[in-house]
Amino acid sequence: MSETQGKRTSIRLTGRVLYLAEDPAELKAQLYDGKRLRHDPQRKLVDNISTDELTPGWVCYYYDETLARYCLVGLRGNHVQKDAIANGGFQVIVSGLSKGCGSSRETAPFSELKAGVQIVFARTIEKIYGQNCQNIGLLTSTDFSLLERLERGEELSIHEFTKGLDEIATAIVESGGLFAYNRRRLAGEIVPKVPQTGPRPMTLVEKIVASRAIADAKTGRLGIPAVQPGDALFVRTDVRFSHEYVTPMAESLFKMGLGKDARIQDPASVYAFRDHLTFLDRVMPEAHVKMGLREQAASLATVQERFAGEQGVRLYGEVERDGRVVGSEGICHNIVIEEIALPGQVVVGTDSHTCMAGALGCFAFGVGSTDMANSWFTKDVRVRVPETARVNLRGALRPGATAKDVMLLLLSHEFFKTGKGIGKVLEFGGPGVDSLSLDERATLTNMAVEAGGFTGIVAAEDVVLDYLVQMRGLQRERLLPLIQRPDPDARYLTTFDIDLATIEPMIATPGDPRNGVPLRELRRDLRIDIAYGGSCTGGKKADMDMYASAVRRALAKGRTLPAHVKCYIQFGSQKIRDYAETMGYVQLFQQAGIELIDPSCGACIKAGPGVSDRPDQVTVSAINRNFPGRSGPGQVYLASPLVVAASAFLGRIGSPDEL
Repeated sequence: MSETQGKRTSIRLTGRVLYLAEDPAELKAQLYDGKRLRHDPQRKLVDNISTDELTPGWVCYYYDETLARYCLVGLRGNHVQKDAIANGGFQVIVSGLSKGCGSSRETAPFSELKAGVQIVFARTIEKIYGQNCQNIGLLTSTDFSLLERLERGEELSIHEFTKGLDEIATAIVESGGLFAYNRRRLAGEIVPKVPQTGPRPMTLVEKIVASRAIADAKTGRLGIPAVQPGDALFVRTDVRFSHEYVTPMAESLFKMGLGKDARIQDPASVYAFRDHLTFLDRVMPEAHVKMGLREQAASLATVQERFAGEQGVRLYGEVERDGRVVGSEGICHNIVIEEIALPGQVVVGTDSHTCMAGALGCFAFGVGSTDMANSWFTKDVRVRVPETARVNLRGALRPGATAKDVMLLLLSHEFFKTGKGIGKVLEFGGPGVDSLSLDERATLTNMAVEAGGFTGIVAAEDVVLDYLVQMRGLQRERLLPLIQRPDPDARYLTTFDIDLATIEPMIATPGDPRNGVPLRELRRDLRIDIAYGGSCTGGKKADMDMYASAVRRALAKGRTLPAHVKCYIQFGSQKIRDYAETMGYVQLFQQAGIELIDPSCGACIKAGPGVSDRPDQVTVSAINRNFPGRSGPGQVYLASPLVVAASAFLGRIGSPDEL
């Protein structure tokens, strides 16, 4: 790779190309026999490679160059062994559609980079993964003609890998990453231009971005008249948060880039959460214990606690009851809605489901460790104004239908299955929104990222205002000026019209949340082993109401949990647990033989009760994603809380109507 005055200028193929082929024989021949393949447009490449497959949850206990040794060990089929990528001399990795879907974990591209990979080719590349690659200096492209040219021995200009990027992203790529770029930016060598877009009708996210845009870096003045899709700029954040899975890596990058004495700017707007690995000890395989991963995982929380104390950051930690630790204060996404975020704000977190806070009418989105580390110092984050897809809702849901079913139906649309939703905003609106509670709206915004979306958002109005006044004690008149609404004539990339009255129970078959089908089309004898209700998506108050209604129905019919089924319900926060206690749900669930779990991410990330431990196990789950291996080696079907609870008593996947 050639460089001139700190800028990358060109790249040549000097190592090997790894084609992630669907054919296991082709894949293993490259990994272990030294075989070299060349580009073949007819070769079937693996699609939808999630960050869970690039670096499975247990690999993320590491946050240094050790990650290189475990690159892609979670790839379906278990063909990639430890050190296979690092020892293979691979300079380029090639795959199919939707590379890097799922979690925002920057460990995924970091493992590739440290294993020697310099370029990633894929048919489509997910938004957060792609931005993380830019931030750490890993080149990406969806143009396979460049791959062919590299294989012919051409030296390619770096500009071939910046086509279609905005000015800021281009400068970051040319600089070799975000820290290198920001050093030049802070030194005045680079002065990003402020968009000069003239007044125009704007979507909800566009309005928030315009209001929080850094108009003058020297004075800190915020706000510009308007923005449009494609504009690149820096926006001032209002809330920045991270959890123990990511904080140590972000801290390491923070001090590496800015010095060991670097301080977080405005620590009062920064939050840390001990919420991901709270129950890891209960499910860690013995093989991982022998590898020393118990201690490695525990160190993440220790590093985070020390860092939060040093920097004066509010840490939401563990909770004791009756003299023992029972869980965390809550999952970050639930607490951000309960206590922190406000309408019209910009919220960034080191987790892809940060977008859940969009239910409050704020612009909330996930970022990687490098983006967070930089924002700790600058208080801003870069944004390329995304296009917005409008989802118009009308009518009201029928009994038995939920917001989860709305999302599983929407995600099954070809627009999202083919990657057209990558990096787009899902703006939910229309008269049907009024019939949905805040919790159900949060399900919509939470799962926008499963569409590959930038975020999901719903304009704040009475339901949100009433919640903030009643639950947080805020004054309505002080909230009203914060609220942004889309202009009536705003321009959208595309529009989906959904009549809520037509929604029926849905199910997403294993492998991808975009595999949605009507429940009635699923075979009726699909026996289950695990029913799991929980996570940020399925552990809210409204979800508890749904679990309780199905459990009561089952008990009234004289049903009990079959001996072969384990059923779990996990609360999203301690406030949600308190609500369930007050409503009598805790006693009801315990009476039914359901195992209750205090707040934590848990089984959703293979880190708590409710995970599978055998490939032949079948789980029906209220979580948000079912990528291979994410919740254990078994097969995971996604469903609504109603279907999850009903299925537990049926012993197979089914609806409450079948009880």
